[in-house]
Amino acid sequence: MIKQPYADIDETVFSERFDNGLTVYLLPKPEMSKTYGIFSTNYGSIDQTFVPIAENEQITVPEGVAHFLEHKLFEKEDRDVFADFGKQGAQANAFTSFTKTAYLFTATNHIEKNVETLIDFVQDPYFSEQSVEKEKGIIAQEITMYNDQPDWQAFMGTIKSMFKKHPVMIDIAGTVESIHSITKDDLYTCYNTFYHPENMTLFIAGNFDPDNMMKLIKENQAKKNFAKMDEIKREFPDEPKEVAMKENKIIMPVSIPKCTIGIKESSEKLSGEEFLCKDLFQNMVLDHYFSKGGSFYQALYDEQLIDASFYFETNLEKNFGYSLIGGNTSKPEEFTSRIMEMLLSTNRAELTNNEFERMKKKKIGQLLRAMNSLEFISNKFIHYQTVGIEVFELIPAIQSLTLEQANTFLRNWIEEERLSVCKIVAE
Repeated sequence: MIKQPYADIDETVFSERFDNGLTVYLLPKPEMSKTYGIFSTNYGSIDQTFVPIAENEQITVPEGVAHFLEHKLFEKEDRDVFADFGKQGAQANAFTSFTKTAYLFTATNHIEKNVETLIDFVQDPYFSEQSVEKEKGIIAQEITMYNDQPDWQAFMGTIKSMFKKHPVMIDIAGTVESIHSITKDDLYTCYNTFYHPENMTLFIAGNFDPDNMMKLIKENQAKKNFAKMDEIKREFPDEPKEVAMKENKIIMPVSIPKCTIGIKESSEKLSGEEFLCKDLFQNMVLDHYFSKGGSFYQALYDEQLIDASFYFETNLEKNFGYSLIGGNTSKPEEFTSRIMEMLLSTNRAELTNNEFERMKKKKIGQLLRAMNSLEFISNKFIHYQTVGIEVFELIPAIQSLTLEQANTFLRNWIEEERLSVCKIVAE
């Protein structure tokens, strides 16, 4: 077991990679009353085209299989796993994103039992043709529900306006048509390929003894047999740099229009330091201009183009990235042109040393406050671990950023061909 102390934030992470390939990270925090565990696989909705484990031919599975799998793993032949967690005083959940699927629990007691339950149910799939058919109706209702939500349609509508070929443009749950074509064999093929321990990470943070916990997990894994795994071969289409469409207008019964500007941040493969720098600058620059203390936010507010629904977010993954700026607005045309104008003006902007130091201090402060949350630490750890970055290295990385790097990023950040807009308007 490797012990990695982070003296600047007074945290220590224990880790070990087992013979079957599973990597386990433990963050003991004895001052906490609860424990949070997350078992994640490097497999999300975009992983549709790949070579299955122990095979040579590439296949493409229906849209929505990753999300379908997430649903089905909780259901066993004789019970529902949520009930198991409930009896042990734990709350369980799961999520599927574009790039990962994760299973998690929170509990204040029976921690070791809940950890075993988490590992065991994820590593023991049960799919029958009857249960798969039943699940199709449930997921179809979920998809229909999301299709009726303006906020979700604004999000996916903007993603679809940016990406032309990359499967990020496909709804995470798939479509009603695609899920009806999913078979039990599809689920087992994807499970056997992507749920191998070597493609998974277990992270546990909270009140427990790290030696006892690692011993428990190691003994659990020693009882199970897994086939040898080669590197997973995934295939993604070449995505152009420019957006798929400049504007995507969606008609829905909304009382006030919704408008979202999308920035197509990346369509190429990034990793390591290059990934980290881009990820940090996207976050810091957006926050600098569009948070409540930012100059762009204040101008938009003074011009009555935004209200309390205004938001911005950014996401960078290994082979795609995007930023979104949007909210409700009674003046969608003015809102769009003003945001576009503001974004394009950043090419000519020059951050001062004082501004940049404030940006760095603010980002570090935000991280330190967020690290009081076990959920934040665990989910961020899993996210960055897939690109070879330790979440506790973020603060030193921010401190080492230079003004020259920041201004170089700013000059190259926005190009008109990488901007799009999605509008949700009434008939």
